[in-house]
Amino acid sequence: MTADNSETKRIRVGVAGLRRGKGFVGVLAAHPGAQLVAVADRDAQVRDRIAAEFGLPRRCCDFDDLLREELDAVVIATPAPLHAGQSIAALEAGLDVLCEVPAVWDLEEASALVGAVENSAGSYMFAENVNYLDRTVAWKQFIDAGHLGAIFYAEAEYVHDCGPLFTHADGTPTWRASMPPIHYCTHSLGPLLAWTGDRCVSASGLHTGSHVRPGLGTIDMEVGIFQTAAGGVFKLLCGFSVVSEPARHWYCLYGTQGMLESGRSADSPDRGYVATRHEQTTGPAANVVPAVRRQVPSDAVAGGHGHSEWFMVDDWIRALLAGARPPIDVYAGLDMTLPGICAHLSALQGGQPVAVPNPRELNSAGRAPGPAAPAR
Repeated sequence: MTADNSETKRIRVGVAGLRRGKGFVGVLAAHPGAQLVAVADRDAQVRDRIAAEFGLPRRCCDFDDLLREELDAVVIATPAPLHAGQSIAALEAGLDVLCEVPAVWDLEEASALVGAVENSAGSYMFAENVNYLDRTVAWKQFIDAGHLGAIFYAEAEYVHDCGPLFTHADGTPTWRASMPPIHYCTHSLGPLLAWTGDRCVSASGLHTGSHVRPGLGTIDMEVGIFQTAAGGVFKLLCGFSVVSEPARHWYCLYGTQGMLESGRSADSPDRGYVATRHEQTTGPAANVVPAVRRQVPSDAVAGGHGHSEWFMVDDWIRALLAGARPPIDVYAGLDMTLPGICAHLSALQGGQPVAVPNPRELNSAGRAPGPAAPAR
């Protein structure tokens, strides 16, 4: 909903989950279109420290308490298995939602989330921050200008040793220990979909099993191969129980007129090959994509990830104030989330292709995955 609670029309926001959510708190506290009202976290020390840091009198011990505050919108940055249920509860309360990744944990939750959005006075935005990084924006402008032609193949990897996050202080496993790695594919798939305007329609997956942390049963690495609606092929690799440094996001695109590949490390540049307009030949063109120069307000607080949080939250708040559809709505968010779920279902079936539901066709009755149609 769009708030009319002040002359400046600021959106009254609460933030749930203050480990990942602290960055959102900082951005919202600085944003002129937002009024940060309350924060929620089950850890009293965490919520009291952050509330005191930002001068917030309202602090809640759980999500239900947060929903009882006088809010227009809520940011959900809690553990991933809670995202869908909490998004649905907020939507049923008529609130606007900005939800961290992934959007849902299974296909049934996807149907319920779509139903909640379609029947709510509130709206839903998916908080895929990688889509707001400078590289993502610069590559999109370059691709939209036609320099690569039609993209028919793309790869992406997200490899990050998250071992310290797999157990609580008492040694019991956290939700991350049992998460199929490919479920957390949205940081890879989000940019690919933004660059191509495509959608995954079938998924095949395989995983390595558990070698690094067999005591927890944590899957080391998981790969998904996806057929797209336009006939292209994507390959994604995710691994969070690994012995690897540094953490990295990596992307590679092939089109009819050229290719782009990101650097493998922070000190290695992106590279590209583009066909010349006159000779129609291909040659090297290092750093062919012009850099994006975006101004961040001087009083903005960096939420992290190269100021991507600022641009993402700013997009969300501006959409709410204008009464417009959020930039990454529930359907786009599920387009980034559901392929990973289906790839893991495929891995459990020995790699048999699984159809990826179109979230625009989901309803509260749900839709079971079936064998994918043959590639055309």
